[in-house]
Amino acid sequence: MSYGFYSIYKKLRKHFGFQNWWPAKTKFEIVVGAILTQQTSWKNVEKAIENLRKSGLLNENKLRKASIKEIEKAIKNVNFYKTKAKRLKEIVKNLNRIRKEKEERRIKESLLKLDGIGYETAEALMLYYFGFLDFVIDAYTIRIFERIFERKFKRNELKKLIEEEIPKDLELYKDFHAQLVELGKRYCKKEPKCEECPLRKICKFGKNKTL
Repeated sequence: MSYGFYSIYKKLRKHFGFQNWWPAKTKFEIVVGAILTQQTSWKNVEKAIENLRKSGLLNENKLRKASIKEIEKAIKNVNFYKTKAKRLKEIVKNLNRIRKEKEERRIKESLLKLDGIGYETAEALMLYYFGFLDFVIDAYTIRIFERIFERKFKRNELKKLIEEEIPKDLELYKDFHAQLVELGKRYCKKEPKCEECPLRKICKFGKNKTL
């Protein structure tokens, strides 16, 4: 059975345009952003990244040498900043070692062993930092497709279905994830705006809601 994921991507791309995501001036900012964005709005993450930049800490070596207190001060505006300061220290401590891994599987396993890095964060790093075809399954993605098809998906099941159907193209993987995030933020919220949604004609949940 085909779910038409690539067709859905093209509809979103037509509606939103190319998203150019992940927004970062350097690759290292992707690593920092992936940690800071956990349970935090991107607007606050941007502020924290700018504070790190002004403090001279938006650099792998300098962040590795910085104290926890210095990092906490720079990222104080994000949720759970004390925990995230420790997680930033943990990942910069291990990043060189992880980069030396030869196999994609071993890189991902190494990321998942770090404190505070679950599947979503690991996938984001695999896709946007390391450049592997590893589609990011986040809360937006699950919510959107469970509503469109009116069925529950196990996380790994949905990931496999998407990766089997869409072209093996790195930029497409990145942009499709970004399109889903944009849809989730604007329309497919916890309290959805189905009447305005660009996927309302193909969404079973939306059709039932607007009848």
